[in-house]
Parts: sequence; C-alpha cells; structure tokens
Amino acid sequence: MKKWITQKLNKDRAVSVSQHYGLPVLVAMLLDIRGITEEQDIIDFLSQETLTASPFEIKDMDKAVERIRRAIEDGERICIYGDFDADGVTSTALLYSYLSDTGADVIYYIPSREAEGYGMNKDAVSKLCENGVKLIVTVDNGIAAVDEIAYANTLGIDTVVTDHHAIPDVLPGAVAIVDLHREDCNSSFKELSGVGVAFKLVQAIEGEYADVDGLLENYSDLAAIGTVGDIVPLRGENRVLVKNGLLHINNGDRTGIAALSEEAGLSGRQISAGNLSFTLVPRINAGGRLGLSKKSVSMLLTEDEEYAADIAAELSSDNTERQQLEREILADIDTLIQTNPSIVNNRVIVVYGEGWHKGVIGIVASRIKEVYNKPAIIITLDGDVCRASGRSVAGFSLIDAVFSCSDLLIQCGGHPMAVGFGIRRENIEDFISRINRYAQLNPIPVPTLELDCKLNPAQLSVELARGLSLLEPYGSGNPTPLFGLYNMTLRDIREIGGGRHLRLSLSRGDSTVYALRFSTTLAEFPYRAGDVVDLAVTLDINVYNNNESLSVFIRDMRFSGQDEDDIISSEELFERFCRGDDITPDEARSILPSRQEFAVVYRFLRAENGFNYPFDALLYRIGGISCGKLRVILESMNELGLISISEGMYDFKIVMREVGAKVDLGSSLIIKKLKEVSSYE
Repeated sequence: MKKWITQKLNKDRAVSVSQHYGLPVLVAMLLDIRGITEEQDIIDFLSQETLTASPFEIKDMDKAVERIRRAIEDGERICIYGDFDADGVTSTALLYSYLSDTGADVIYYIPSREAEGYGMNKDAVSKLCENGVKLIVTVDNGIAAVDEIAYANTLGIDTVVTDHHAIPDVLPGAVAIVDLHREDCNSSFKELSGVGVAFKLVQAIEGEYADVDGLLENYSDLAAIGTVGDIVPLRGENRVLVKNGLLHINNGDRTGIAALSEEAGLSGRQISAGNLSFTLVPRINAGGRLGLSKKSVSMLLTEDEEYAADIAAELSSDNTERQQLEREILADIDTLIQTNPSIVNNRVIVVYGEGWHKGVIGIVASRIKEVYNKPAIIITLDGDVCRASGRSVAGFSLIDAVFSCSDLLIQCGGHPMAVGFGIRRENIEDFISRINRYAQLNPIPVPTLELDCKLNPAQLSVELARGLSLLEPYGSGNPTPLFGLYNMTLRDIREIGGGRHLRLSLSRGDSTVYALRFSTTLAEFPYRAGDVVDLAVTLDINVYNNNESLSVFIRDMRFSGQDEDDIISSEELFERFCRGDDITPDEARSILPSRQEFAVVYRFLRAENGFNYPFDALLYRIGGISCGKLRVILESMNELGLISISEGMYDFKIVMREVGAKVDLGSSLIIKKLKEVSSYE
C-alpha cells in the first residue's frame, strides 16, 4: 500500500500567477506545485526556449574539445564508444552524425549486452586499435572504465569520457572526463542524460558562437528520445531538448524515427513524450537487449526509407520477443514468491534464477519494484560470474547500497534509481544479507502516491483538460498531473474492450463521473457497487467524429476512510517479525490476535467461501482488525490447515479446507513465537 500525499500549494501565489500571465488557475496551481514560481522560470517553462548555459561550464569540456578538434584536423580515426540502451544509441548516432558532417574519420562501436556487457572492455579496445583508432570518445559510459582506459593508453589510444553516471572513487586516466557529477564541475544543470551531454559536447565543438537553434533543429529529435528513455527530469535543458525534439519528430524529419513511429502505430498521431517512453524507447531498448543496437544506430542515421523500415520491423519483433521473455521470467519469480513468501519480506527484494536473459532483468526488476514498492534486484545465474540489475524507489540510493557491498561485486555501475553489476555465484547470499543490513541502517522511505491536488468532480470539463497541454511535455520531474477524486460512490461497473477493461460510473453529490480502468477484468476488480472510494486520475480529451469529450483515466484506487499510516506501520511490523528482527513486547502484543478476532476472520472467509481479491480488499471487508493481526491470523490458519493461501505478485487467493477435528489455535508456531516475545519484559 502507498500513502497518498497531496502536494503543497500556495494558493494565493498561484492565483496571482494566473492573473498576471493569463493562465488557467489549475495550470498556475500546477506550476506552483512543481516549484516553478519565479518570473523567468515560468516564462522559460511555458515558452519554446533555447539552451543558454555555456557548455564550457562543464569540467574538462575544453580539454575534450581540444583533443577532438586535433583528431579531426590531423585525420586521426575517432571511435564513438556507445551503449546499447536508447540513451546510448541516440548519443552514438548524434555524435557520429555531427562528426561525420565535419569531415572527421569516425566510426562507432556498441558493445553486445549479452557477450560483452555494459561499458568498455579490453577486447573491444584491442579491436579498435587494430582498426587504426587513435581516439575513443565514450558516450553514456566510461566513467568507471579505469582499467580499460589504462589499457587503451598502453596502445597509444587517447580517450575522452562523456558520461552522466555516478562518480567512482578512482577516475580513469582519460584525456578529458566530462561528467556533470564530478565534485569539481561547476555546471549550472546537473541532470542531463548521456545524449544531453553529447549534445553539449557538439555545442562546445561548434564554439562560443554556436548556432544553438540550428543544432536543435538537426539533433534534438535524437536527444529527445535518449532523454526520455533515460528517465531524467524534464526540467531545464532536458525540457528544451525534448520540447524541440518532439516538434521535429512530429514533422517526420528523420527517416529512421519516422519508420519506427509507423511500425509502432503512431503514424498520423501527435507524438508525445509519453509515446516516446512507451512505444519508441522500448523498441530501441529491445534491440540492445536482444542484439540489434548497431542496427538501431544505422536506422537513426540512414536516409533510405526501405532500409529504415526493415530495421524498424526487426526492432518491433525484438520488442515482442522481449515482452515474452519478461513474462516468462516474471512467471518464474511469481512461483518462487508463492513457495517462499519470505523473499518479499526483505527490505530490498533480491531474486535469482538460472538462465534468465541478461537483457531483460532490468525491466523485470522494475516490475517487481512497482508491485511491492521496494527496491528490487534480479540476478541471472550463468556459470560462476552472474549478472544483476536493480531498480529503486524514490529516496533510497540503490547505487550507494550496492557500493556498500563492493567487495563482493565485479564491475558495478549506475545511479540512485538503477544499477547493474556482476557477482560471483558463491557471494549472492552474503550480498543479500549485506544489502539488507545497509537498508536497515539507511531506512527506505514509506512508498507514496503523490497527487498534485484534489478536484471536486463538478469541476471536471474538457476546458479544464485542455489547459493542461500548456505543461507538456510530461515526464520525470514534470509528471502528468495526477488528481484526487475523494469519497466517490461507485454506482455501476461495465466491461469494455472485450472484457479487458472497465468503465465505472461514480458520483458525489449531484455530480457523476465516468472513468476508465484499463487492464483490469471484472473478475479481478475488488470493488462493488455502493463502495465509497478514492481515485487517483489523469485527464485527457477524446476526439470522435470531431466531437470532444473528457476522458478520466484511473491510475490508482482505494477504499475511502482507511488509516494508511496504521496499515503501513502494521504491515512493516509484521515483516520485521517475519524477518527475525527484534521487536518489543508491546509491538508483539499489537499484532497478537485474540480468539474472538480469529473467529471474526474465519466466519467471514467461511461465508465468502474463501477470497480471491487483493489482501487490501480483505482487510477492508473484514474491518476492525489491524493489518499485522490479519496477516498473523491468516498465517496461523494456513499453518493449522484451516485454509490454504496462494499469494504471488498479482494474485491473493484463500481456499477453505475441510477440518475434521477441533483445532487448537495456541499450537500455531507463529502464535507461540508472538506470545513468547510479548511476555518478555
């Protein structure tokens, strides 16, 4: 369960901004909520602004430019050394395209995720040496390549590093290290993606009087895809790149992007940052996961429409295969969790299995994180050295947590929200213990769902939704506005889309709202007509036969009136007890159920003939019993054979079992243990 939080708002200031700039009040409120309150910030945010910060603010940018210019002038062969994800692919395409246009002798290299892994490797450096390369320019990688760059130096190859990942303790011996996270870097904006850094490098090579508008026209489409793909905040220069890039993507200016858009079913539609995130980026990433990164670069560079269409089709096919691999791994993990529920009681969830595809485990980690609201790390076992990928929750730096176990790891990199590393098979269990000890000392914040503001259902209209377009593009740091509709009575539930989705009718007072709940079947829906619920919704405008109507999309839903803090703390206490952490006698008593509470739960389950909806729904339907107590009751009943519980990632099912003789509740091991702790003073 997440704690729903409404963002802080200065209403008086928002009204003043609305009046001063002629903005809809809701738009002014959202600007205030996002911290955009100063006059210049508001103007920049709402306008088609251009990049103003000098690239030479960035540490070592002057050294990088000097070495690259010298290589161009002397005819030295330059290699752009990229990465296999959307950020790395677009970074490579952008810098290669620019250097080619300057007449440089330039090639590019993308390592194989499967065969080589992330970043530079010595075998690749050797091949580049044999190919006559004298200068390597890394994009979206290189900051951790200490040994590889040292090896390149011995072969007479210089390296310029451009990266945006966390700075390790030891920097590589490169000619220049362009990474905004260096402590000695005084750049004004620190949140660029790899392709953003590559764009700034191009701007710097152009010199002090660079035609920035011209560069945006030529390269912002590539920069937009990489920026959105790397989930960096869409503020400042990132917003400029994406805003401009979307204009050129929608104009169909680049053959490869147009082909990929058509393959993704976006032809004729206005492409948004969300479309990039959910359609184009996954296809480019799928190529990297399954071996087509070099072709992705060539697709972005080509002007041959037929060739671009062929590669786009391959990428879409790879994306379909990636989705199937993802489903298979998630099914394996679901089975592991059902047979060993203690896996998800840990503060940091770590799951490992044989032969899972290395290119997909990062996405799987993200899915696990979303389901359990905890940092998740997935490890694929393959020989002695295993590969791992992790995703974190807001407020917990996973890279710091992983670095705390660095003596157990092989080659680790990433940032607070995502990591990748290698680990020997025999060190995995020690790693799980160590990273969870770190999380105990560095607590993970309570998961939250952040609402921009609450809305009265009577306020909902097409005009209200239309005004929100001023805030686009949406993405990390500028999310799609999320609104709360509270104390809504559910009136009617209808299946649509062949039963795959639901259309709900809800009311409050004299207002009726029709809302869509996607990817939920009637059998999975735990709510009933008459329930009073809270909704977290986004708004959009639907156009059909030239008529506009308001669309309300449900992003999350809960029963009204529940005490979230009590539920979350009680659940956390139960997990601590299950992990074997120390709890006080008072804490033990707080989740030790009475015989009467056992009876209430058992009678309810008997009357319902079991239960086949999420645990939160059971907690609400029973009422009056804390989350921790209910968990203990169910564990005891399962242990004693009164019920059987199947709880995985997506399903929670209780089946009643026939019991021939009277059951002694006091014989349950979990009850015995709780009584033992509760009686200790």
